[in-house]
Amino acid sequence: METTPDTERELSLLEQIEQDPDVTQASLATQLGVAVGTVNWHLKRLISKGYVKVKRAERKKLRYIITPEGIALRARLTVDYVERSFNLYRKIRRRVKEQLEIVRDAGLNQICLQGQGDVADICRLTCIEQGFELVEDGRTPVLEVRGMKILLNMEHRDDV
Repeated sequence: METTPDTERELSLLEQIEQDPDVTQASLATQLGVAVGTVNWHLKRLISKGYVKVKRAERKKLRYIITPEGIALRARLTVDYVERSFNLYRKIRRRVKEQLEIVRDAGLNQICLQGQGDVADICRLTCIEQGFELVEDGRTPVLEVRGMKILLNMEHRDDV
């Protein structure tokens, strides 16, 4: 199954609806960080495909019900999400190992890691696993995390 922002939103919508069938489109939009119109569009798609049914709970209140097909879709989307996450994790680790091999070939076992977030955390763990000492010393090679990019700078900074 192809990953798109739409499939991730649909997974989130199905999870939220499953937790609270009386959830409003406005609160769904807030939780997803999108416009109410986007939520409405996704809900209409899910309804037209038979994944969600809508019933009127009160005069202006709707209740969303996930069908058995919708539960199956949520399960497939969840498995797909987990597989993509693990593939990304493995790709990051492979890239870090390649960079660390360059450092190791230069006879070094220390590295300065720059960056924050999940990708930096994966890099940090990979460095430790590979026997590298993480240091703040700018005279060591620097492994820099910029979003999904992992850059190695072997130049030593003398201004530190």
